[in-house]
Amino acid sequence: MKIDVRVISQQPPGGRCQLYADYAEALGQCLGAEVEVVFSSERCAHGEGFPALWLNGQAALPADGVILMPEDILQCLHARQIDATALDALSAALNAALDKMLAQNA
Repeated sequence: MKIDVRVISQQPPGGRCQLYADYAEALGQCLGAEVEVVFSSERCAHGEGFPALWLNGQAALPADGVILMPEDILQCLHARQIDATALDALSAALNAALDKMLAQNA
């Protein structure tokens, strides 16, 4: 199972752009995903501009319409045949990335 992750970020990354890059790193570490970070000056959240995270050519969309949460990413991967242990590790890594961002902005 191959997973391609593309993060569209502003330069320098901050806030959601950094969070999505951290999510991508977790996907790479836990699932061996191929990760690409693209810098853009176009603001188009969850689309062709920043901030956005794409999985296998499709934008991951946040359930709340604002910020991509770990559950949103896990839902995007739900249909794939991914080992439960790998998904547990991914869930923990994604939540750690979110906790880090929240702590930095507290």
